Formats: sequence, structure tokens, C-alpha cells
Amino acid sequence: MPGSPYFDETPKGILTWPKLLTYCTPPLILTLFLAVKYELLLETFGILSLSLIVIGILRK
Repeated sequence: MPGSPYFDETPKGILTWPKLLTYCTPPLILTLFLAVKYELLLETFGILSLSLIVIGILRK
């Protein structure tokens, strides 16, 4: 991959964007679909926002 900081391949154990998206996208799509179906979109976005804030604080 051009511009990669790694010489041969990505080191084991590093979470890259493609891997992160494959883990997060299907559950997020399912969650948003169910939130729209049951008219809980505002609550869902509130919970997602709150969880991202908590994760950000814990990783600090």
C-alpha cells in the first residue's frame, strides 16, 4: 500500500479502518433499522452519543 508506515504488512493486533468498519457497520445498520421501525431514532442517537463520550473519556 503506497504511503503505508509498515514495511511488509500490517503488524498483528493493530485495528485498521477496514477491520473496524467490518466489525461496526452491520450492527450499526441493524440498530438504526430497528430504531426507525420502532420510532426510537432520537433515543438511539442519544445512547450512541453517550456511549462514544464514555469511551472517549475512558480511553483518555
